[in-house]
Amino acid sequence: MEKKILEAIDLTRLPRHVAIIMDGNGRWAKARGLERTAGHVEGVNTVRRITETASELGLEYLTLYAFSTENWNRPQAEVDALMHLIVVAIERETPDLIKNNVRLTMIGDRSRMPAEAMRRLEQCMADTSHCNGLTLVLAISYSSRWEITEACRLIAAKAAAGEIDPADITDATVAANLSSAGIPDPDLLIRTGGDYRVSNFLLWQIAYAEIYVTDIYWPDLDADSFGRAIIQYQSRERRFGLTSEQLQ
Repeated sequence: MEKKILEAIDLTRLPRHVAIIMDGNGRWAKARGLERTAGHVEGVNTVRRITETASELGLEYLTLYAFSTENWNRPQAEVDALMHLIVVAIERETPDLIKNNVRLTMIGDRSRMPAEAMRRLEQCMADTSHCNGLTLVLAISYSSRWEITEACRLIAAKAAAGEIDPADITDATVAANLSSAGIPDPDLLIRTGGDYRVSNFLLWQIAYAEIYVTDIYWPDLDADSFGRAIIQYQSRERRFGLTSEQLQ
């Protein structure tokens, strides 16, 4: 990261949790006359770069939208290539994650994951479970509507079993039954690729997240670009429904 960008970041006011919609891999490849898979391969290098940057800055959580439930509907060859790439990349990076004290975890519908891919991912998560620095959360086979629907099912089953009174259900009850239970809500949501939508990602959790959109495609996002997003985040006033005067 450039010195001037690093110096502009207030390390005492970092977002605790940054979530990223990693968009633009296919367009990055198309612009270079390459197959879409080439963009995904290059995107893996960006995952390493941004994870290292987040860890070095001292962030607590980084969530990356790697594969949505809607992505299962893509051409089978691309789905297979993505699954293979995700697993191989994570296995390759696990030693460095451990070296950098990064813990890996996952949110998403594990029941739809290929058994062998899920087994290998679980091994990587187990191998990094002792790390207590940055927590890297991969959203794989994930969509927010799926997550909220599953939470409703879980809560309804508990109510039917008499384990919970429907009158006692609160926001905290819902949060505790989400796939992301135990992970703080994102403070900053970054979307690469220039599109202004949240694409069914962390809809419950980003209720008060600051949103930062960049035209940069994910494979081209670097430490400086990530730093600029944090500087922009720190320039905003987070009111959470209050007025500026109340905050003062």
